[in-house]
Amino acid sequence: MEMEKFYSFHGACKVREELRKAGKRVVLTNGCFDLLHPGHMHMLRRGAKWGDSLWVALNSDSSVRSLKGPLRPIIDEKMRAYALESLQCVSGIFIFDESNVTAQITQFRPDVYVRAADRTLQDLDSRELRALREVGAHIEFLPFLSDFSTTKIVSSIVANYCGNHGKNGD
Repeated sequence: MEMEKFYSFHGACKVREELRKAGKRVVLTNGCFDLLHPGHMHMLRRGAKWGDSLWVALNSDSSVRSLKGPLRPIIDEKMRAYALESLQCVSGIFIFDESNVTAQITQFRPDVYVRAADRTLQDLDSRELRALREVGAHIEFLPFLSDFSTTKIVSSIVANYCGNHGKNGD
């Protein structure tokens, strides 16, 4: 499986520096993106409009487990990266292991940082917020599609299918 938009963090920083020299505005977002759904796609498409290049810092499998619990992620990090890469609006992806993206913000130095509006400035990790301010990144909260979440999708699957195992000939 070939991935053209997938980078090591070091490689992503090199590309970022090239984009800076070319005068391009770089947007960063981060998340687990465990089951890519319309809410994610909406946010990513809207986020890409804030600059010339949208980058996704993707939580590693171990990071997702620490944030979401032992049953997550559902999809492993390489497959999540592959799904994100298929989106035209995404320019690059890198994986990070920590529970927050403070170090990545400090080194990657995005011009704009976007998150879905289910978060607020008060919800951001204080270290991330400090790093964003230090690098001078504009912070933008994008409209949130509340009908979509990985947790809701998983709950629906469990409720609708696990209790009916075998009843539909599956």
